[in-house]
Amino acid sequence: MLFSVVILSYNSVKPIKRCLEELIEALKPFDCDNEIFVVDNGSKDGSVELIKSFEKNFPELINPIYFKQNTGTTYSRNKALKQSVGDFVLVLDSDAYVNFAALTQLKNYLTNNPRTGMVVPRLFYGSGNFQLSCDIFPTLIHKFKRFLFLKDIEQLHPLAITKTAVDVDYAISACWLLSRSAVDKTGLFDENIFYSPEDVDYCLRVWQSGFKITYLPEAKVTHDAQELSRGFKLSLFHFSHLKGLFYLMNKHKYFWGLNNLYKRLNRFE
Repeated sequence: MLFSVVILSYNSVKPIKRCLEELIEALKPFDCDNEIFVVDNGSKDGSVELIKSFEKNFPELINPIYFKQNTGTTYSRNKALKQSVGDFVLVLDSDAYVNFAALTQLKNYLTNNPRTGMVVPRLFYGSGNFQLSCDIFPTLIHKFKRFLFLKDIEQLHPLAITKTAVDVDYAISACWLLSRSAVDKTGLFDENIFYSPEDVDYCLRVWQSGFKITYLPEAKVTHDAQELSRGFKLSLFHFSHLKGLFYLMNKHKYFWGLNNLYKRLNRFE
């Protein structure tokens, strides 16, 4: 088995159709056995029926997992990870559209750089604008700046223009490609986190496991997430995220600065 793909779906009937169609096309040229786990978290918008139609048309490829309610991002992904057997694990959002060229570039980089356990592409919004998908491990001050000024940060960030591979602290989980050895050593997602920042926690643990995380700008993937400006628009999501952030910082014993965390991770090497 070459690729094991893990996709989450929650009321995503529109994007997941394109996600699956383009993913299936991207996998075809590899001419190997692959598996796609589509985990639906209790969708009520027709997503389940759509996923079942893909399963019917591609029974050897599509492996659906259905939950009656939203179980969050960690428990649901773990259900798929436990069943995956591929040499490479692709974690994908339902609104991320991968292509053969990008998948090939990501796979080749992992194959040729065994110290890298996770490689991620350059992401673009549906509009074609650059999306800042990688960053330093979050501190309270840095999170506050992102909350207020993300648009400005995206336009000026060095990752928007770099043409060479760069090691990064973490990447959002819209599109990750991991080696099997990195998954086996890092383990499953932390189910104490319901939604966010489970991606930061997992990336941090990839570093703890002795692997690098690398941003590969030549690999280009569309992540059709909402392109929103930041401002004082608080919601329950923001408070939930803040709770998860405090859990993350307490778990990994850092709050304001990153120097001690970097030393523990040998991140300066």
